[in-house]
Amino acid sequence: MPMSCSLLTRVIKNHTQHHKLSVSIISTSLNSITLNRFTSTLSCDTLEQNPCEKRPAFVHPAAIVHPNAVLGQGVSIGPFCSVGSSVKLGNACQLYPGSHVFGKSELGDNCILMTGAVVGDELPGSTVIGCNNIIGHHAVVGIRCQDLKYKPGTECFLEVGNNNDIREHTSIHRSSRSCEKTIIGDDNLIMGSCHIAHDCKVGNKNIFANNSLLAGHVVVEDHVHTAGASVVHQFCRIGSFSFIGGGSVVSQDVPKYVTVAGERAELRGLNLEGLRRHGFSSAEMKSLKAAYRKIFMATDGSFEDRLALVEQHKEWALVPAVCFMVQSIRDSLKEDRRGICKYRSRSGTGSA
Repeated sequence: MPMSCSLLTRVIKNHTQHHKLSVSIISTSLNSITLNRFTSTLSCDTLEQNPCEKRPAFVHPAAIVHPNAVLGQGVSIGPFCSVGSSVKLGNACQLYPGSHVFGKSELGDNCILMTGAVVGDELPGSTVIGCNNIIGHHAVVGIRCQDLKYKPGTECFLEVGNNNDIREHTSIHRSSRSCEKTIIGDDNLIMGSCHIAHDCKVGNKNIFANNSLLAGHVVVEDHVHTAGASVVHQFCRIGSFSFIGGGSVVSQDVPKYVTVAGERAELRGLNLEGLRRHGFSSAEMKSLKAAYRKIFMATDGSFEDRLALVEQHKEWALVPAVCFMVQSIRDSLKEDRRGICKYRSRSGTGSA
């Protein structure tokens, strides 16, 4: 039987009202989701602007965080992370999914652990990391050293400063003895797949290109730049503002301000480009070049005599950079050192 016009009108009207109600509900839900996302974003921005603002830590339900762990304000721990019982996380630290902090480990404020990063180890001793550090994907920082002389149960330590960028697949090991520490300073860029072994001492503002390897007990001063695939032998000292060429094997101490390169690294002159970039004046570089030529490229007298002449030169003695370079060379010539100058001073050393 055909539907009457009035009945058909009521059906269409009810359907239209139901459709409007559904659209209203969906719209409200979408607005709520959007508002929640915006609020979450706003909270993060507010935290960055006001890092001291008190906010509870966020721990994903799929993360495992020991109840004794100490979490700072605004800490964010993603899924599949684990945080041990003796761990301390500073304010606003972020643990991306699948990152882990073990043992007696402490992270300062605003540290970021990328996916797969591991900090610390269940060993006696500790790993202490300062503020504003980034630990890259699958990097391993503060685990047991690879020194065969290490005895299980011995306390071992790692200390990392502030503002370091430690990239993916890098490994940094704790010390091998309780009386030693592996130390990383501030503002270092440690690129992918680098290795810093036990008991190394690394200063500030260094750049280690990919696959740079430091053996145990190496000392790296400040503003050093290593090119890719550089290898440094154990117990060597790398002076400030020096440059190590790509693929070099460094088996002796490197003085300040110089460039070394080669399968068995040799002196190749001053690191002039590095000195320029770090603000050395033209007068300083002129004095350094003159002193370098006198020490390494002159043929008169013995190496020791030439070094003494540079030390006694009235003008060069007033230039701190020259004095620092000479002192660095002298330190590398000591009996207990393996200075590159000691073994290469009679061979060609390149231009200054």
